[in-house]
Amino acid sequence: MTSTFVTYPLDVLRLRLAVDPGYQTMADVFVKMLKEEGLGSFYRGLEPSLIGIAPYFAVNFCVFNLVKKSLPEKFRNKLEASIVTAFVAASIATLTCYPLDTVRRQMQMRGTPYKSVLDAFPGIVARDGVAGLYRGFVPNALKTLQKSRYYLLTYNHAINSYIYF
Repeated sequence: MTSTFVTYPLDVLRLRLAVDPGYQTMADVFVKMLKEEGLGSFYRGLEPSLIGIAPYFAVNFCVFNLVKKSLPEKFRNKLEASIVTAFVAASIATLTCYPLDTVRRQMQMRGTPYKSVLDAFPGIVARDGVAGLYRGFVPNALKTLQKSRYYLLTYNHAINSYIYF
């Protein structure tokens, strides 16, 4: 959570630079945001990011462990089984928590009508339907699944090494 809080302004700057053609450089974005919107604008949308961290990791590790334990004993320690299990766990965690990512990005935008998570969820659903909460899901999942696979495989290796040590 601390790393999210410290690096969050960079995420806001990146998003603004990517979607607003009025900005030329990151320094340009920074100066204009600070002058026009104040220091708080760098943390707009932080709430859904912080809310989403614990559930994402909880679902990821919980599903990974449940699926792993449901496998026949002879497959549990095979690399292929761990890769598939990590993919399933990361997919479910991403699908479950992605709406918070959509809310975060909507709240980061300049001129957003949303002031809180409780304001953004019904607003997005009213405007775009439930599917609006999953806008951009596929590219995000392709990125996230790769990252999740590595830390779940590392976790699995560490657990197996500790158990058999």
